[in-house]
Amino acid sequence: MKLKEIQALLDARGLTGEENPELEVISACASDMMSDVLAFPKEHMVLLTGLVNPQVMRTADMLDIRMVVFVRGKIPGEETLEMAKECGISVLSTTHTLYIASGILFTHGLFTENQE
Repeated sequence: MKLKEIQALLDARGLTGEENPELEVISACASDMMSDVLAFPKEHMVLLTGLVNPQVMRTADMLDIRMVVFVRGKIPGEETLEMAKECGISVLSTTHTLYIASGILFTHGLFTENQE
């Protein structure tokens, strides 16, 4: 699923990375606990979270996550957005809850594991 599709499905606002609408992910992780994200590394993954501190970008960069969606209308601070830009991470913000955003992406074919 591409960034532009996720943005449309979640009615999300682009905060960084709008220049790369074709960025594609094949799996998702939804958590406010970065320790859980670290235990669930997948390639080409989007991270959905309500946590807005710089640790999110550090975790994403460490796992080569190139797309982060902040839920519940949260917008991270400038330091976190600058870190995302430096790491090449596209950032979106949606007003949906973590549960609803995850469900929307799941019902449109984005699974937590590669499905065959």
